[in-house]
Amino acid sequence: MRLLVYGDYECPYTRKALISVAQVKGELGGTFVYAFRNFPLTDIHPHALHAALAAEAADQQGKFWEMHDLLFSRQSALTDSDLVANAASIGLDGDRFRADFVRRSGLQRIELDVESGVQSGVEGTPSIFVNGKPHRDAYDSTSLISALRSGAR
Repeated sequence: MRLLVYGDYECPYTRKALISVAQVKGELGGTFVYAFRNFPLTDIHPHALHAALAAEAADQQGKFWEMHDLLFSRQSALTDSDLVANAASIGLDGDRFRADFVRRSGLQRIELDVESGVQSGVEGTPSIFVNGKPHRDAYDSTSLISALRSGAR
């Protein structure tokens, strides 16, 4: 069972979907695989790209998921200074984080995520794929679990 979410760190609907994903993880545990791909909607979310760059810079230090979760929990605080503070709060090397962030070391990864999303028909966030197929139904935990289980048969 596989779940893929294309999301935007500033998108309230992505945040809501990821709350459901956390509930799915609690229910299904290690029986499913979850992946997140960046799809910053820069036309409507001015901090989305920088937040994605912060997550990718954190990944350079092995803390992608910690930053990912923090960005969604502090979604109203995504300025560059907030992102640097977030890095410190999860124990990242601040100088290294700032260097990776400033030189946009994760930009190629973000661009690849966006490109794969566009090729897969993603137009907005969140866009969810269950077992490789677009999930167009509700994204509450019950609906996602049902789709995962029915697609695993």
